[in-house]
Amino acid sequence: MIFRMLTIISVCLFNVYTLIAQQTSESMRYWPQWRGPLATGEAPYGDPPATWDEDTNIRWKVPLPGLGHATPVVWGDRIYISTAVPAGAKDSDSKSRAGRIFGTLMSNNSFSYEVLAINRTDGSLVWRRTARVEPPHEGRHEDASWASCSPVTDGEYVIASFGSRGFYCYDWKGNLLWEKDFGDLRIRFQWGEGSSPTLSGDKLIIPWDHDGDSFIVALDKKSGREIWRAKRNDGTSWATPLVVDHNGEKQVVASSIRYVRSFDFETGKELWHTRGMTANPIPSPVSANGIVYLMGGYSESILQAVSLDKAQGDAAMSKAIVWDYHQDTPYVPSPLLYEGNLYFIKYNQNMLSCLDAITGKPHYIRQRLNGLSGVYSSPVAAKDRVYIAGRNGVTIVFKHGPTFEVLSLNKLNDRFDASPVIVGKDMYLRGHDNLYCISEK
Repeated sequence: MIFRMLTIISVCLFNVYTLIAQQTSESMRYWPQWRGPLATGEAPYGDPPATWDEDTNIRWKVPLPGLGHATPVVWGDRIYISTAVPAGAKDSDSKSRAGRIFGTLMSNNSFSYEVLAINRTDGSLVWRRTARVEPPHEGRHEDASWASCSPVTDGEYVIASFGSRGFYCYDWKGNLLWEKDFGDLRIRFQWGEGSSPTLSGDKLIIPWDHDGDSFIVALDKKSGREIWRAKRNDGTSWATPLVVDHNGEKQVVASSIRYVRSFDFETGKELWHTRGMTANPIPSPVSANGIVYLMGGYSESILQAVSLDKAQGDAAMSKAIVWDYHQDTPYVPSPLLYEGNLYFIKYNQNMLSCLDAITGKPHYIRQRLNGLSGVYSSPVAAKDRVYIAGRNGVTIVFKHGPTFEVLSLNKLNDRFDASPVIVGKDMYLRGHDNLYCISEK
């Protein structure tokens, strides 16, 4: 009897581990969250085209209602995207109205906060849901949008964040499962909201960093039930938390003005902290091989490589800072960590640096990205190629490696603030006006 029970338990555990392994492997083939399946900007199974224009290698191009800078997420045959549409506007005139209304820092006009599911094959609309209709409670930066937080998905649940307008969980058919409202954020300088939630296992991690009472919270993805909450009060942040698995245990690394803190994934207990990432922290942390890389570049240049083996309490006091770097770091774009190289943009400019991730030694610095004019999106990589989209509609493609070699410059009739998304042979570019699917025909 005991042997039979042990056999049954072993079979059940094997099935559970097999299912987890299959889900993990499947997620690597899609783009389930901000910064991709590894949260580094890499698409492990990606191989999109290196060249395109409006007439070449465009599988489809569809107009998007309203305006949003949220990077899309992809799972299976679906693309999920969020946007904010002036209330009452028809899709045909939402762009012109958006252009007038979004140009102001404060608006009494109501917006429809919407989530769209789009078919990857032909760009057709699968479903469209309105999460909420109401006016913003405060202003935003002239280059921001009312829908800048990226959604997350695991193929079963799709969770969209509209910050102060709430969090909304849908199933893959578009049925609303739950919603959550934490009130209103008070963002520094009223520059708008931008932190995206992070989904890992059964938990949704939400940063609530602002100039009021701040916290970070873990919700059950199925029900929206609060699991734990940790007080922050470290000032406004636009960065997205990183969930990293180290030695079989997960921790949540969250960047802010006063401190970067790491929390236990299961309990919310603080594990370690280090200095804040400048006055306006936007770049999200990345990690590989037991090292977390933290960046900021608004009022000063700061990059810290933190060893998770050594980090406890004050990371500097525990000698966990493996190396640091103090020049040419990004203000808005997050870094790309790809096969041992750390790529990052200087401020929001068309200049790139590439460092050895282990040693911090530069391969090259302040490399001019001729053809790009302004960069808010973050670099992505696949198949030994790096892609960076500019605000002028040009995407540069260059070789991954210690030397800089341009492969192509690709111009489209749009502007890009959202980051490129790579899934298999396809790349998706979310512009101000259109969503493009770039793929060899």
